[in-house]
Amino acid sequence: MMAGVDLQMFKSLIACLALAAVAVLGAAKDPKDEGWKPTPLMRTVAPDTAKAGDTVTVAGEYLDKGRVSDVFLTDGKSEVKLVIVEQSEKQMTVKIPAGVKTGRLRLMVLTKGAEPQFLEQPVSLVIE
Repeated sequence: MMAGVDLQMFKSLIACLALAAVAVLGAAKDPKDEGWKPTPLMRTVAPDTAKAGDTVTVAGEYLDKGRVSDVFLTDGKSEVKLVIVEQSEKQMTVKIPAGVKTGRLRLMVLTKGAEPQFLEQPVSLVIE
């Protein structure tokens, strides 16, 4: 009777190990998934009024090249790509291109990664 119990325990142990191996292999990282990255966030822009050809400095968090690919001005209907002059984790300097329309426009970033996203920011810039 003891040999039957030991054999049953051995079979259960093997089954548990097989399930654990499947779970570990199944949880392997998706090649597209680069892991969690903090979301870029712009907090201020200075000066808050500019015209074509001017540069402005944006301060915030996670604005480095590893997270932000491009910066845009948007009115919710159309976008204008800005020229990134300098970029670090806490701040970026961007140049306003020629031909940008006037008015109050919001800043928007395009993130980097396997699945880039456009993220409209909580700061705006008045273009004269």
